[in-house]
Amino acid sequence: MRSSRFLAAAVSAFLTAFAPQAPPAPRPDSFADLSARLLPTVVNIATTQTLKAPQGGGIPNLPPDSPLSDLFKNLLGPQAPRHITSLGSGFVIDPTGYIVTNNHVIEGADTIAVTLDDGETLKAKVVGRDTKTDLALLKVSPRRPLPAAHFGDSETARIGDWVIAIGNPFGLGSTVTQGIVSARNRIISEGDYDDFIQTDAPINRGNSGGPLFDMAGNVVGVNSAIFSPSESGGSVGIGFAIPSNLARDIVEQIREFGAPRRGWVGVSIQQVTDEAAERLHLTVPAGALVTQVTSGGPAARAGIVPGDLIASFDGKQIGDSRMLPGMVAGTPIGKTVQVGLLRNGRKLTLRLTVQRLKEGPPPKPAASKVKKLS
Repeated sequence: MRSSRFLAAAVSAFLTAFAPQAPPAPRPDSFADLSARLLPTVVNIATTQTLKAPQGGGIPNLPPDSPLSDLFKNLLGPQAPRHITSLGSGFVIDPTGYIVTNNHVIEGADTIAVTLDDGETLKAKVVGRDTKTDLALLKVSPRRPLPAAHFGDSETARIGDWVIAIGNPFGLGSTVTQGIVSARNRIISEGDYDDFIQTDAPINRGNSGGPLFDMAGNVVGVNSAIFSPSESGGSVGIGFAIPSNLARDIVEQIREFGAPRRGWVGVSIQQVTDEAAERLHLTVPAGALVTQVTSGGPAARAGIVPGDLIASFDGKQIGDSRMLPGMVAGTPIGKTVQVGLLRNGRKLTLRLTVQRLKEGPPPKPAASKVKKLS
């Protein structure tokens, strides 16, 4: 009986291995129908910022009684403040006029103007912003309900999937480009919550804040930056988008509270190196190695100590230490979670209650060839 079962299982495995696999979804003959449906959900954003004239109107630092002081005043005259205009993109997420964009598109702006797909321009106000993920939520007051885009599940976006980007490159107006998901979980040294989707859909300056759509018409990313070897910041086919799952959570919190509310457990971590993995008897480097524990914090109260390896958090395995900050930040405040540990070769499971992170200034990004798109 056992041998017959074994034979049946072996035959089934053989047939499965050599059975023809379902072909990948073919490239669409045209993106026209999808583009026509999505274009009305995307907006162009123009901001103005006033830079005050330097103290003294640009006059050299001279003693008040110097005869040259009056001479420079007569030569230079009063210096008016300068007005700087910048352009970006955004997309409507609610027919009542809520619009998502990048924070760097509207940062420091005195006025924000949103131009809809039909050419109507509306004044926008900032509902809230998050510098750490570079997201902002705007609100306009339309005369009629606006066509709205919908967030998709960025976790389902696979490398090789078709995507289209819509935005306002170089201020030309609504522009559609197509490409594929080139990579996932890209780290580009933009902060603690780096987790970008990489795409080869051409995006340029002015595309910032615009959506990256999948073939179902769902937003899977917010276009934010490109890799460019030149100062001009032209596209070379390496663009980066904030995953929609992260963007949706941040935007929902901004809409409800005016600012994001992130989880905190009170640990400092480092990546598991090959040497550390060998010391911990791991077959592959994985997890997050605890280096410090905040006294009195959730982790300390749960019993986590320096040297512990956090292998899972709230039921999710940690393949790379860079995953943990985002997982913790996205956990609801007050939720009690299970943390899987490896300590001195022993597996432990502890429980802790996530607290709210006290926000500080965002870390200064490291110098790189990654350019913001506005």
